Amino acid sequence: MGTIIAPSDTVVFVGLGQMGLPMARRCIAAGFAVRGADPSQAARDALAAAGGEAFATGREAARGAQLLITMLPDSKVVREAVIGEQGVADVLASGALVIDMSSSVPVDTQALGRVLAGRGIGLIDAPVSGGVKRAIDGTLSIMAGGEADHVARARPVLEAMARAVFATGPLGSGHAMKALNNYVSAAGLIAACEALLVGRRFGLEPDTIIDVLNASTGKNNSTDVKMKQFVISETFASGFSLALMAKDLRIAADLTQQMGLAPSQAEAVAVLWEQARGTLGPAADHTDIYRFIAAAATEPGDGGPSA
Repeated sequence: MGTIIAPSDTVVFVGLGQMGLPMARRCIAAGFAVRGADPSQAARDALAAAGGEAFATGREAARGAQLLITMLPDSKVVREAVIGEQGVADVLASGALVIDMSSSVPVDTQALGRVLAGRGIGLIDAPVSGGVKRAIDGTLSIMAGGEADHVARARPVLEAMARAVFATGPLGSGHAMKALNNYVSAAGLIAACEALLVGRRFGLEPDTIIDVLNASTGKNNSTDVKMKQFVISETFASGFSLALMAKDLRIAADLTQQMGLAPSQAEAVAVLWEQARGTLGPAADHTDIYRFIAAAATEPGDGGPSA
């Protein structure tokens, strides 16, 4: 087992986007020395302003580091960043630990772990749930998969970013749990959007619909923190993209089949979100799913009220 990561140790972040940057700031606030890499000059400037050391490439940031976190779009990008031609693996310190906090494909994570183990580098998968707001205030939920000693080694830095850290089991299990969590979340959002659409058509006030759901058995994360805030307000600005949700839902649907189960509701939900991504484009917020559902349910010229 490697040395437990402690405040004053150096943590490297590869990926300083909407989630990576506030997570890096939480580590700085906890006393860690943070290096970060991102192609965006604005992201690098923001990290430097928070007290971190910023670099344009992962290899520059990772040189000699014992712990490196990836917060990147998908498995393919993570693999390229870690073991690609310009990857960080060959500049990390001996016995280093990589933490993939991206939403990656579980079997891809397991394959990457085997490659890194052959180089004497550990890997855990530790995706997050909670969105930008909870990344900013350090109250994320983190699902950590991998060898128990690797997870224990990383726990201090994970706890700097999280309200709860769950050890989920073997490598890849964190990414599996994240995909399943987002499936349940997305299904709840679809149900809430449909209830809002039908209720509006019947003549119910939107706020009344959500208030009743939140005081009743229909309450879920979407009714609580998304419907009034982003859907009824028509801001559609939760900070988590529809494209990323669609990606996570495809992971969940594919995992269902990989586990030998018959096609499921996860597949139907994944297809709906993929259709919405194709219609609304990659820049759409995931709460924009309401507009897609409303458009699909309302036939042009049917005389019904607008959603």
